Amino acid sequence: MELGSFVQFLENRTIVVTGATGFLAKIFVEKILRAQPNVKKLYLLLRAPDSKSALQRLNTEILAKELFRVLKERLGSDLYTHLSKRVTPVAGDITQKNMGVKDLTILEEMWREVDIVVNIAATTNFDERYDISLALNTFGAEHVYNFALKCSNIKLLLHVSTAYVCGEKTGLIMEDPYKMGETLNGEGGLDIKKEKQIIEDALSELNHDNASNEIITLALKELGIQRARHYGWPNTYVFTKAMGEMLMGEMNEKRQLPLVIIRPTIITSTYKEPFPGWVEGIRTVDSIAVGYGKGKLTCFLGDPESNIDLIPADMVVNTMIAAMVAHSNEPDCRVIYHVGSSFSNPVKYSQIKDYGRFYFTRTPWINKDGKAVKVGDVTVLSSMPSFRRYMAIRYLLPLKGLQLVNMGLCQLLQGKYVDLSRKVKYVLRMVELYEPYLFFKGVFDDINTEKLRKAAEESSDADTDAFYFDPKCIDWEDYFVNTHLAGLVKYVLK
Repeated sequence: MELGSFVQFLENRTIVVTGATGFLAKIFVEKILRAQPNVKKLYLLLRAPDSKSALQRLNTEILAKELFRVLKERLGSDLYTHLSKRVTPVAGDITQKNMGVKDLTILEEMWREVDIVVNIAATTNFDERYDISLALNTFGAEHVYNFALKCSNIKLLLHVSTAYVCGEKTGLIMEDPYKMGETLNGEGGLDIKKEKQIIEDALSELNHDNASNEIITLALKELGIQRARHYGWPNTYVFTKAMGEMLMGEMNEKRQLPLVIIRPTIITSTYKEPFPGWVEGIRTVDSIAVGYGKGKLTCFLGDPESNIDLIPADMVVNTMIAAMVAHSNEPDCRVIYHVGSSFSNPVKYSQIKDYGRFYFTRTPWINKDGKAVKVGDVTVLSSMPSFRRYMAIRYLLPLKGLQLVNMGLCQLLQGKYVDLSRKVKYVLRMVELYEPYLFFKGVFDDINTEKLRKAAEESSDADTDAFYFDPKCIDWEDYFVNTHLAGLVKYVLK
């Protein structure tokens, strides 16, 4: 594998990016605009009814973000003039044919000009409604593939999936594709079209019964979890992402479009660029950190010695760009890249807990009363039954007599929460969804990604240093204490 100049590669490129308002997509767009001012065009697909609404979303949900501060400082008053030539917001929706682009002039222009398609659009909710998740994560991938086929100058389709399509596998997890109908537990009969029909049947029955929107939503969320677990996946998100990979793989066996699948692990704040610590929203592990810092997290479920596979967002983006450089215009290309840290630079939950305590002791959270929150030890529970028991004692005992507490405890141990508040039910639901990852025993092999890194290092072009993506360089204590948690407080909690 020989890589030339990354910056030269991006010059005069025309790229379409789906899911452009998402966390990772924004960092990807910012990096390209900053690294290569002469990129020809970035078409940013945005869910919007028309071009005016798409432009509004571009300005308010992308360009207005602090993330673009460095670019704004560099371009100054020329920013919007420059961007108007390089960036085109496109109203669309990947759940529809032609990615939902209704403007025929723009559609034909894209088919004529685009040479790289980058699909980042997805719903990442673990228990999203099954119909929404299947439409976006599974059939959305199919629509993006079909769109790329119509691009006359297509050089590459880059699809962002997730490393956790592996489910709850243990040991070394390889960068291997999924075959159509393959399941994680050996259960036969997985048929993606049948899954769509199951949803339609469920909706038909719910509508026949005049179910409310709330009941329909709850039913379809539960249906997604049931279908996922039936075939060995822990939640709707990773199940539908795995089926999206299957669809793309099956289509690619017939069409041979250059295809790269990127599988990141748990994405965290930026490591270095455009500045350290930028993050948007409370993501996975951050909910634990925030709860602890605010003094609301008194217990923790999981194995402190389990690895938590984290990777900064800018390293994911740089891997994506390196893969574009390496594989564009390879007709028979079908490669998968794990982008994570568990193989080369693992970090344990116990370390994250220590980093959080150090940070919030040094820089305590100030509550609504203006007082500093003191943090202390967290009770670590090793199983879901022990967690339910803890919740029963903590939240039922102060409110009820001993007999009712025992009844509530029995309900909790059976996974029934009828006597608990909405807030406590929510906590229990979230813990159940995250449980597989709190005890995760897998390590993501990244041999393909390591080859890509070595090729980048061996490149004679000096600009490859600006496209770093080696997790071995991360000092996790320094990153968490001085970058990630500080960024979380500054940019999310404000």
